[in-house]
Amino acid sequence: MSIPISCTKRLMEKISPRLPSRKTIAATVAISAFAAALTSLSHPAALRVDGQRMISDVPPVTTARGAYVPLRAVAETLGANTNYDPKTGVIELIRANDTMRIHVGDRAATFNGNKLTLKSAPFSVRGRAMVPLAVIAKAFKTHVHYDTAHAQIDVMTSSSDEAGQAGDTP
Repeated sequence: MSIPISCTKRLMEKISPRLPSRKTIAATVAISAFAAALTSLSHPAALRVDGQRMISDVPPVTTARGAYVPLRAVAETLGANTNYDPKTGVIELIRANDTMRIHVGDRAATFNGNKLTLKSAPFSVRGRAMVPLAVIAKAFKTHVHYDTAHAQIDVMTSSSDEAGQAGDTP
């Protein structure tokens, strides 16, 4: 039994995929080009301590709420000792006569025995505690600044430098 050619043609039209419209192709190309441009321009913010670029195995994290830096790397660059208690999860920073204790995922902290509440809880990236810039300013009495336009984070230990104070409090 043979199928008439007219039926075969109608069946093939239903089964065959249609080519996308010119509008669909143009929209896909535009979206792809935009995504590629964003990807090529995106890079982690540069972190400088007293004007010297600091390299860490985990780069700073930037969000709409601000910048977060790897705690141990910055603390050790500023001359602090860091201790981590795996049983309690407490991270202790000691520099001169100042001591700060924080816990990843908890906004509660202590500074020289006084309780304080952080605006944002520290979090972990690849095993590194990330803290808001304001925590660095409080713990180390530094000036911190995040320049969003140039993706630049500055931590300055001297009040005579041009870096501004952090816009948020710890």
